[in-house]
Amino acid sequence: MISTASSVYTPRLDAVGRWLSPLALRTLLAWEFFESGREKLGGQNWFSDLEGRFPFPFSTLPASLNWQLATWLELVGAVMLLLGLATRSVAYVFWVLTVVAIAAVHWPDQWNGLGELWQGYAITDQGYGNFKLPLLFLAMLLPLILNGGGALSVDRLLAGPQHAPVGNDGLGWGVSLIALLLPVAALLPGVGFDGALLGGVLLLGYALRRRRTV
Repeated sequence: MISTASSVYTPRLDAVGRWLSPLALRTLLAWEFFESGREKLGGQNWFSDLEGRFPFPFSTLPASLNWQLATWLELVGAVMLLLGLATRSVAYVFWVLTVVAIAAVHWPDQWNGLGELWQGYAITDQGYGNFKLPLLFLAMLLPLILNGGGALSVDRLLAGPQHAPVGNDGLGWGVSLIALLLPVAALLPGVGFDGALLGGVLLLGYALRRRRTV
């Protein structure tokens, strides 16, 4: 029974995941990097306070140039990431930017042993660094670098027609929408219940099509 259910739902969850999972990562990361770039665009350059903390080759560049590079890479890259355009390349640029940010801002000045270093896995700096948030960003960027922007992206559109993946049907989408959005109704009732209702409609459509083909 378990193996039968797995064979039915696993390819359908895979198909839904090719659409939703990369989109969720792209949207959240695009917002975070765009916010960072917008703050830099309207703020004062504090990179000059980080003299000597930037890793090579950024340590050889003037603080003003590093500031401009970071600002515009974050602003333009965020829009491209949201659209899913050159996703792997943009995600890798953000990977490098995040590593540089960890080295220059979030890494402890000195540490003795991995136990002490791990105390820097925090949001607020208590003298051990605060690299928790950028480390989470790196984890979120990794699947975009390796797997691309997913089915709902400009990259996929530019790639041209492809065969529909196995399981990309109303059963997978219906079950996924109900399971994911019903809990959301506790926070946003309209979004949660409407999304679950759409999932029910998709399930009904799938059942009717199956019945006609039997």
